[in-house]
Amino acid sequence: MSEKPGREARTFFVDTRFQRLARRPGGVPRDQAIENAQAKIDAGQPEFEAWLDGQLHELVDIVRQVQAGTADPAWSAAIASHCRQLRDVGTTMGFVLLTFVANNLCEMLESTNGAQCNLELIACHVDALLLARQEQYRKLRPEQLPELTAGLRRVAEFAESTSIAPDDAGTPSGQ
Repeated sequence: MSEKPGREARTFFVDTRFQRLARRPGGVPRDQAIENAQAKIDAGQPEFEAWLDGQLHELVDIVRQVQAGTADPAWSAAIASHCRQLRDVGTTMGFVLLTFVANNLCEMLESTNGAQCNLELIACHVDALLLARQEQYRKLRPEQLPELTAGLRRVAEFAESTSIAPDDAGTPSGQ
Protein backbone atom coordinates (compact mmCIF):
# COMPACT_ATOMS: atom_id res chain seq x y z
CA MET A 1 0.00 0.00 0.00
CA SER A 2 1.54 3.28 -0.97
CA GLU A 3 1.41 6.33 1.24
CA LYS A 4 -0.40 9.40 0.06
CA PRO A 5 1.80 12.36 -0.71
CA GLY A 6 2.51 14.30 2.45
CA ARG A 7 0.18 16.54 4.18
CA GLU A 8 1.94 17.52 7.34
CA ALA A 9 0.06 17.93 10.54
CA ARG A 10 -0.73 21.50 11.30
CA THR A 11 -0.56 22.72 14.87
CA PHE A 12 -2.94 25.46 15.87
CA PHE A 13 -3.66 27.08 19.19
CA VAL A 14 -7.11 27.78 20.52
CA ASP A 15 -7.61 31.24 21.91
CA THR A 16 -9.69 30.72 25.05
CA ARG A 17 -11.66 33.33 26.96
CA PHE A 18 -9.18 33.10 29.82
CA GLN A 19 -6.25 33.79 27.50
CA ARG A 20 -8.05 36.79 26.01
CA LEU A 21 -8.81 38.16 29.46
CA ALA A 22 -5.19 37.64 30.56
CA ARG A 23 -3.90 39.59 27.54
CA ARG A 24 -6.29 42.51 27.73
CA PRO A 25 -4.88 45.92 28.58
CA GLY A 26 -4.63 47.02 32.16
CA GLY A 27 -4.35 44.71 35.10
CA VAL A 28 -1.41 44.18 37.40
CA PRO A 29 2.06 43.48 36.03
CA ARG A 30 3.48 40.07 36.91
CA ASP A 31 6.13 41.41 39.31
CA GLN A 32 3.55 43.50 41.13
CA ALA A 33 1.19 40.51 41.38
CA ILE A 34 3.97 38.41 42.93
CA GLU A 35 4.81 41.21 45.36
CA ASN A 36 1.14 41.57 46.32
CA ALA A 37 0.82 37.80 46.87
CA GLN A 38 3.92 37.77 49.08
CA ALA A 39 2.54 40.67 51.11
CA LYS A 40 -0.71 38.73 51.66
CA ILE A 41 1.26 35.67 52.76
CA ASP A 42 3.34 37.77 55.14
CA ALA A 43 0.20 39.39 56.58
CA GLY A 44 -1.31 35.94 57.23
CA GLN A 45 1.83 34.58 58.92
CA PRO A 46 0.69 35.13 62.56
CA GLU A 47 -2.62 33.39 61.89
CA PHE A 48 -0.81 30.57 60.12
CA GLU A 49 1.58 30.07 63.01
CA ALA A 50 -1.35 29.81 65.44
CA TRP A 51 -2.99 27.26 63.11
CA LEU A 52 0.29 25.36 62.80
CA ASP A 53 0.69 25.21 66.58
CA GLY A 54 -2.86 23.84 66.82
CA GLN A 55 -2.16 21.15 64.20
CA LEU A 56 1.04 20.09 65.96
CA HIS A 57 -0.70 20.06 69.33
CA GLU A 58 -3.42 17.80 67.92
CA LEU A 59 -0.81 15.42 66.48
CA VAL A 60 0.99 15.23 69.84
CA ASP A 61 -2.36 14.58 71.59
CA ILE A 62 -3.23 11.75 69.19
CA VAL A 63 0.15 10.08 69.73
CA ARG A 64 -0.25 10.38 73.51
CA GLN A 65 -3.76 8.91 73.34
CA VAL A 66 -2.53 5.97 71.28
CA GLN A 67 0.31 5.37 73.72
CA ALA A 68 -2.19 5.44 76.60
CA GLY A 69 -4.60 3.13 74.75
CA THR A 70 -7.41 5.69 74.72
CA ALA A 71 -7.26 6.80 71.09
CA ASP A 72 -10.09 6.77 68.61
CA PRO A 73 -9.88 3.67 66.36
CA ALA A 74 -9.37 5.94 63.34
CA TRP A 75 -6.32 7.61 64.86
CA SER A 76 -4.05 6.87 61.90
CA ALA A 77 -6.52 8.54 59.52
CA ALA A 78 -6.55 11.60 61.78
CA ILE A 79 -2.75 11.75 61.76
CA ALA A 80 -2.72 11.38 57.97
CA SER A 81 -5.23 14.22 57.63
CA HIS A 82 -3.17 16.57 59.81
CA CYS A 83 0.09 15.76 58.05
CA ARG A 84 -1.47 16.28 54.60
CA GLN A 85 -2.63 19.73 55.66
CA LEU A 86 0.84 20.60 56.97
CA ARG A 87 2.47 19.30 53.80
CA ASP A 88 0.14 21.26 51.55
CA VAL A 89 0.80 24.71 53.04
CA GLY A 90 4.18 24.48 54.74
CA THR A 91 6.43 25.62 51.91
CA THR A 92 4.10 28.46 50.89
CA MET A 93 4.33 29.82 54.41
CA GLY A 94 8.12 29.45 54.61
CA PHE A 95 8.38 26.11 56.42
CA VAL A 96 10.24 24.01 53.84
CA LEU A 97 11.66 21.49 56.33
CA LEU A 98 8.24 21.05 57.91
CA THR A 99 6.82 20.27 54.46
CA PHE A 100 9.52 17.64 53.90
CA VAL A 101 8.84 15.93 57.23
CA ALA A 102 5.06 16.02 56.77
CA ASN A 103 5.40 14.66 53.23
CA ASN A 104 7.66 11.85 54.45
CA LEU A 105 5.11 10.95 57.13
CA CYS A 106 2.30 11.03 54.53
CA GLU A 107 4.25 8.71 52.25
CA MET A 108 5.01 6.38 55.15
CA LEU A 109 1.34 6.19 56.13
CA GLU A 110 0.26 5.68 52.51
CA SER A 111 2.87 2.97 51.91
CA THR A 112 1.42 0.80 54.66
CA ASN A 113 -1.76 0.39 52.57
CA GLY A 114 -4.11 0.83 55.49
CA ALA A 115 -2.12 -1.16 58.01
CA GLN A 116 -1.43 0.54 61.30
CA CYS A 117 2.06 2.05 61.27
CA ASN A 118 4.48 1.52 64.10
CA LEU A 119 3.62 4.28 66.57
CA GLU A 120 7.28 4.90 67.40
CA LEU A 121 7.97 5.71 63.75
CA ILE A 122 5.06 8.16 63.72
CA ALA A 123 6.21 9.71 67.00
CA CYS A 124 9.68 10.15 65.48
CA HIS A 125 8.13 12.16 62.63
CA VAL A 126 5.97 14.20 65.02
CA ASP A 127 9.12 15.09 66.98
CA ALA A 128 10.77 16.13 63.70
CA LEU A 129 7.72 18.30 62.89
CA LEU A 130 8.07 19.99 66.29
CA LEU A 131 11.75 20.59 65.55
CA ALA A 132 10.96 22.03 62.11
CA ARG A 133 8.50 24.43 63.76
CA GLN A 134 11.27 26.03 65.83
CA GLU A 135 12.56 29.37 64.59
CA GLN A 136 16.17 28.22 64.00
CA TYR A 137 15.02 25.34 61.75
CA ARG A 138 12.07 27.00 60.10
CA LYS A 139 13.80 28.37 57.01
CA LEU A 140 16.15 25.43 56.52
CA ARG A 141 15.86 23.21 53.49
CA PRO A 142 16.02 19.40 53.84
CA GLU A 143 19.46 19.26 52.18
CA GLN A 144 20.82 21.49 54.95
CA LEU A 145 20.10 18.74 57.49
CA PRO A 146 21.27 15.60 55.67
CA GLU A 147 21.40 13.36 58.75
CA LEU A 148 17.85 14.20 59.77
CA THR A 149 16.39 13.83 56.29
CA ALA A 150 18.29 10.63 55.52
CA GLY A 151 17.18 9.18 58.86
CA LEU A 152 13.53 10.02 58.23
CA ARG A 153 13.73 8.48 54.76
CA ARG A 154 15.21 5.29 56.26
CA VAL A 155 12.43 5.21 58.86
CA ALA A 156 9.82 5.47 56.10
CA GLU A 157 11.52 2.70 54.09
CA PHE A 158 11.62 0.53 57.21
CA ALA A 159 7.90 1.13 57.83
CA GLU A 160 7.10 0.18 54.26
CA SER A 161 9.17 -2.99 54.39
CA THR A 162 7.68 -4.15 57.70
CA SER A 163 4.04 -3.17 57.23
CA ILE A 164 1.42 -5.87 57.49
CA ALA A 165 -1.15 -5.67 54.71
CA PRO A 166 -4.77 -5.62 55.92
CA ASP A 167 -6.97 -8.62 55.18
CA ASP A 168 -10.42 -8.39 53.58
CA ALA A 169 -11.99 -7.37 56.89
CA GLY A 170 -9.69 -4.35 57.08
CA THR A 171 -7.65 -5.59 60.01
CA PRO A 172 -3.96 -6.30 59.66
CA SER A 173 -3.38 -9.96 58.92
CA GLY A 174 -1.41 -11.89 61.46
CA GLN A 175 -3.14 -10.25 64.44
